[in-house]
Amino acid sequence: MDTFLQQIINGLTLGSLYAIVALGYTMVYGIIQLINFAHGEVVMFGAMITLSVISAAAGSGLPPAAMILMGVAVAIPACMALGYLLERAAYRPLRKAPRLAPLITAIGMSIVLQQIALMIWSRNILSFPQILPVTLYEVAGASVSSLQIIIIGLCLVMMTGLAWIVYGSRLGTAMRATAENPEIARLMGVDVDRVIAMTFIIGAGLAAVAGLMVGIYYGLAHYTMGATLGLKAFSAAVLGGIGNIPGAMVGGILLGLVEALGAGYIGELTDLCGYSTLNFLFQSRCADGGNLVLFGSNYQDVFAFVVLILVLVFRPSGLLGERVADRA
Repeated sequence: MDTFLQQIINGLTLGSLYAIVALGYTMVYGIIQLINFAHGEVVMFGAMITLSVISAAAGSGLPPAAMILMGVAVAIPACMALGYLLERAAYRPLRKAPRLAPLITAIGMSIVLQQIALMIWSRNILSFPQILPVTLYEVAGASVSSLQIIIIGLCLVMMTGLAWIVYGSRLGTAMRATAENPEIARLMGVDVDRVIAMTFIIGAGLAAVAGLMVGIYYGLAHYTMGATLGLKAFSAAVLGGIGNIPGAMVGGILLGLVEALGAGYIGELTDLCGYSTLNFLFQSRCADGGNLVLFGSNYQDVFAFVVLILVLVFRPSGLLGERVADRA
């Protein structure tokens, strides 16, 4: 039971991160039916920018919370600007092109952003400064860290805030109208280009915070970290129902739980404290806060994708169904 509860805690933490990144995919797809494969690289830029700011402020004597806030204050506007540039320069000119053209462009932009990050931050694996004290709490034989509690709580706040924006604000009404029929929405006075740009900007802002949480939680950052994380988040969006915001949340949580439970019970539990690895999806700090521990086996990715395939075979629209309007 303690192993089961421990994997549930790990899965909820991992799933919360997946859900936040998946929201960026599902928002864009719900409005313009575009799979923005460069979204994972926006997460990576958020982690790298935050790391640069925190590293620069590490010797200033500022409290850890102030350094993190400084990093977020720089990363969020930078990622929002990056999201806007992607939409404005790469995707808007192809909005009426055949659907394959924007997809190829998205893959190309993902590669371009990776190479830009490589030139700025090098190909080395970068370590986040350990500035946050981590406290462990025992719950029925399992351990939950203060960092895990913060990540889960912050993800819930962001998901709730996004749900309010989409379903309770004028911008959200314009977004849903644009998703329903952009031409009719334009005739009704909706600035469709602005709404689509705001969708990219909001998703990029969430990605910046997700990058910070991924970097602090796993203690590592790398210019390719967005590729695997983005693929998993996209899978979570498909699992819950692409274009469906609640579905992205449910899909992310479920995907994290499946990976954690599969690795905990089917895979071999491997203790790798002191061994630095580039597996960003199953690392957590050891109790002493100094090294890393890898939960699960090398097959943890298999469990998530097996479940995804089964869901798509028996329910192709995802668990909660797609919410993509039929265009007139």
